[in-house]
Amino acid sequence: MKQAIFPVLAVLCFLLGGRCLAQVSVPFKSKNGDSIRVVYIWHSDTLRQERKDTSSVQSLFGHVKLQQEKTLFYCDSVAINQNTNIVEAFGNVHINDSDTTNIYSQYMKYFVDKKLIIFKKQVTLTDGKGILTTEELQYDMNQRIGNYLSGGKVVNETTTITSEDGTYYAETKDVFFKKNVVLKDPAYDLKADSLLYNTEKKIATFITETYIRDSSGRTIRTREGYYDLFHHRAEFGMRPKITDGSQTIVGDSVRFDDSTGLSTATGNAVFRDTAQGVAVIANLMIADRKANTLLAIEKPLMILKEDQDSIYITADTLFSGTIPDSVLAKEDTLAGGTPRPVHNRGDSSTRYLQGYHNVRIFSDSLQGVADSLYYSGIDSVFRMFTNPILWASGKQITGDTIYLYTKNKKPERLYVFENGLVVAKSGNNMYDQVKGNTLNGFFRNGEIDYMRAKGSAESVYYIKDDSMALVGVNKVTQADVIDMIFLNKELHKVVLRNDAQGTMYPIRQVNLDDMRLRNFKWLDERRPKSKSELFQ
Repeated sequence: MKQAIFPVLAVLCFLLGGRCLAQVSVPFKSKNGDSIRVVYIWHSDTLRQERKDTSSVQSLFGHVKLQQEKTLFYCDSVAINQNTNIVEAFGNVHINDSDTTNIYSQYMKYFVDKKLIIFKKQVTLTDGKGILTTEELQYDMNQRIGNYLSGGKVVNETTTITSEDGTYYAETKDVFFKKNVVLKDPAYDLKADSLLYNTEKKIATFITETYIRDSSGRTIRTREGYYDLFHHRAEFGMRPKITDGSQTIVGDSVRFDDSTGLSTATGNAVFRDTAQGVAVIANLMIADRKANTLLAIEKPLMILKEDQDSIYITADTLFSGTIPDSVLAKEDTLAGGTPRPVHNRGDSSTRYLQGYHNVRIFSDSLQGVADSLYYSGIDSVFRMFTNPILWASGKQITGDTIYLYTKNKKPERLYVFENGLVVAKSGNNMYDQVKGNTLNGFFRNGEIDYMRAKGSAESVYYIKDDSMALVGVNKVTQADVIDMIFLNKELHKVVLRNDAQGTMYPIRQVNLDDMRLRNFKWLDERRPKSKSELFQ
């Protein structure tokens, strides 16, 4: 007769002077009567039994210790009602669940048949990894799940998380925070409407709009992903936005590892630097925060923004890095042998750009192609290598290597090393041409204004009268220097210097196919004529 056990306990306690020292079991029937749960009483200093209405209540006082299955209960006093299946505990309540989860409070109400506990006043839950504090907590012993609805805080080593609502899962060590979630850590501050956090692995999982700010001032906005606070690794989805000073990066997915400084953005990734007026678009970007470098592949596009005429650059691979201080401390020598001190000396933010294979450049006033490209923020020079071609003001410029000097991202000067050739279409099957070992040209308002060919210079120049009717062709076969002066984008005057040798042919006597200098090629089909043609 299990229900007679507790009255026997009362007799024993009376004979022992009110102290209950023997283990006694107290059975609780479920409401439908098909099951029985047993609570064991291990200790109490005093016992008292009284009737309230139709119920009989047993009260234990002083150093109370109870047990149900693997759960131990400690408190100052307890009231047990077998009719309602409720155990109420008061003062210094302590629950040890399966020897892994400890809960403390000043009041506890335990629904025995449901194995549901309500804790109130100064509630603390700890799993050995994190500490949860709140004023009221519901704990389901069947599923080992705790809920708070009136505000709570979790402290996990140096990380503190607060929210209005929360759910704790003892089996997995997860806490699901809801409503006004705030996470504070020496490395990060976070705000969100909801957050899933694992106290054992120190992993925060984002499931709603989340705002993160780290100790360096970098901010992250995301709706999906996770951050591993122990290993300092993170992954964000649903097009997160990361802002670091003047730089921002957006992608379908962004991963970063703060321990290495590496981050990866995939899927329509966009990088912007508003301070330098630079934007990069690619399907895959890899950034090294420590080395301050950026690698873009899979159809990368770089945009050097200018109010009127931005420059667009594509290549198989684009790479940007910071010019070392050791380089900035030296003097740069411009093409043509003119030395000058480096500007921005010691400014480690000065960057360079490298483009590898199938480089293509487009702006309204300038287009170009090459196998590879190097651009330096020190001197704003585009260095084009391996079969480079530039088109400007209707002129095609080729050579072994081309340097294009810019100012405010507009062309200011160009220099062609070896086998320089300028070609401009004068009419149907007619091309003005100037060739030299080197070409040195200057721009005005983005248009070619003057150019000099030097060293074994040659030219073919179609002469027109004042009415723009063709008169003849001047073919120079030998000259040391040939100067070209342009007006309104047209070749206005050719000046031959130092014993030039050439012939003037009447136009009716000219075979147009013969009017070609060595290595002549008209390559307008390779010119990108719009931004949409950069990847063609």
